Amino acid sequence: MSVSTVAADQSVCAPLPVLGRDVTVPLVTGGEVTYAALDYAASAPALQRVWDDVAAYAPYYGSVHRGAGYLSQLSTDLFENARRTAAEFLGCRADDQVVFTRSTTDSLNLLAAALPEDCRVFVFETEHHASLLPWRDARVTYLDAPRSHHEAVETLERALAGREPHGPALVCVTGASNVTGELWPVRELAAAAHAHGARIVLDAAQLAPHHPVSVADLDVDWVAFSGHKLYAPFGSGVLAGRADWLREAEPYLAGGGASRKVTRRADGGVDVEWHESAARHEAGSPNVIGAYSIASACKALTEAGFDALVARERYLIEQVRAGLAEVPEVRILSLFGDDAPRVGVISFVVEGWNSSHFAAALSAEYGIGVRDGLFCAHPLVRTLLGSDPQTQGECGAPEAAPGEKSLNAIRVSFGAGTPDEHVERFVRAVRELVADGAQWNYRTEDGRCVPDTSA
Repeated sequence: MSVSTVAADQSVCAPLPVLGRDVTVPLVTGGEVTYAALDYAASAPALQRVWDDVAAYAPYYGSVHRGAGYLSQLSTDLFENARRTAAEFLGCRADDQVVFTRSTTDSLNLLAAALPEDCRVFVFETEHHASLLPWRDARVTYLDAPRSHHEAVETLERALAGREPHGPALVCVTGASNVTGELWPVRELAAAAHAHGARIVLDAAQLAPHHPVSVADLDVDWVAFSGHKLYAPFGSGVLAGRADWLREAEPYLAGGGASRKVTRRADGGVDVEWHESAARHEAGSPNVIGAYSIASACKALTEAGFDALVARERYLIEQVRAGLAEVPEVRILSLFGDDAPRVGVISFVVEGWNSSHFAAALSAEYGIGVRDGLFCAHPLVRTLLGSDPQTQGECGAPEAAPGEKSLNAIRVSFGAGTPDEHVERFVRAVRELVADGAQWNYRTEDGRCVPDTSA
């Protein structure tokens, strides 16, 4: 399908306006170029709509839940309306709670702190560290990476059926891989979990910006995501879902806002009655602007229409994958195969290249921002690279000098704000670097591969 054909297809929308779309960056070879932000999987640029909404609200900023003044009451309404907007965006059930957090990582650590005693946790090795590591006080079973949707469901069913004792259990699974972009069979995994008396939490950090997510339709118990991947600024996230474990747990943080009533005892101590609502886990002055920006992003994506957004992203995915397939030295990393449904996240390695060197050349010589490393998903990347899972490595840091082999990959990712030119420039740059080599010399400095400007 050509670009002109896509433009004529009414089901495909134009890129949504994002901050930084006109930023120019210098090239080490001379001149400047418009920056191609192709690292959406790490942090997507904020939508212009979100930024404008936040700027319009900023003069009316006020403390929430505690003030009698007009600005305080306005901010309180805005904050609670943002909670309702997030619930609608996620297709929450009537009795679900929406808790505002700092990020997906924060959301899953909050849930980990709310697990009932003797809860077993089941998590695939393919998870991002945000969902792989929070379960420190639980008994965790790490499941091997499956190679198909069917194998994923079978692996989970076998693990759940064999657990002893048969007490509370939680399954944690990603909706879309932050390494391969592949979609996971969430609805089928949820059915398997519930059939064996377990609950399931969905890490939707990479799914929610690209596809509609419905807690009710997927039949998951909780969902977590981050604002900074959903085209909102940093520092905000959501945990939404069943209220019972959250209501019965000790507050995630102790302090004002989480407490309903505090009294002194005769012996000099303090008795505390905690809220049972989402406020129980939102102690302190909340990030009102962060919550509002999430709500604004939810509205913007809903109004743009996920059908059109998905159609356009699918076209970009096809363009990138087809372009990379024409370069024999490139190997795309995949768990489920070429035909697996996916979002705009693609990781690959290039034969004869250190991944950090390749990413540095894309940036310095073409103005293209991608990610290299292990993407905070070390076990998965090592499995995909066929390396020893015990091999040491650092998240995002190269382990070899330019030209030497490294235990790293390169990740290109894009989304609702990506123009065609960015992916076209990326594909062209990959071809030229593989065919002709880098135009500049590079060296390792402070753990990063950078252009050598000493000459």
